[in-house]
Amino acid sequence: MSVSTPMTKEGFEKLKAQLQQLKGVERHKVSKAIEEARGHGDLSENAEYDSAKQKQGIMEARIAQLEHKIASAQVIDPAAIQDDKITFGATVTVLNVDTDEERTYMIVGEDEADLKTGKISVLSPLARALIGKKEKDLVEFEAPGGRRELEIIKFVYRANT
Repeated sequence: MSVSTPMTKEGFEKLKAQLQQLKGVERHKVSKAIEEARGHGDLSENAEYDSAKQKQGIMEARIAQLEHKIASAQVIDPAAIQDDKITFGATVTVLNVDTDEERTYMIVGEDEADLKTGKISVLSPLARALIGKKEKDLVEFEAPGGRRELEIIKFVYRANT
């Protein structure tokens, strides 16, 4: 039984584009580099050939990984969610109880997470603490810098931006 991987449509499209780039462009470049390195003679002492083969192996592993993620993707449109609790796709505004600092995060798929843009992975400690909660709830979680306590100010479901 295959486990589905939740992601937004935007995240799904980015993975597809990355896969297309690897298969359509990068695979050809690596193949050409291997061909050129073969032309340099003895393969047993050919660092360029070894390097190109290693790059090919890494790239093929990434292609397989992307194909698996795409095949198991559960594409979710946050704007279509109507829930009174926080789930995948929610954009949540929280208040740090200790510092009075307010922050907003969107809970997204693992490959979409980007803290600089406020997108956190559904697998992160913070997202796991938020899921299932409601406005005004207090959540505690273990952050890299220690234990944090946050109050949920509000949450909405909207298109991924």
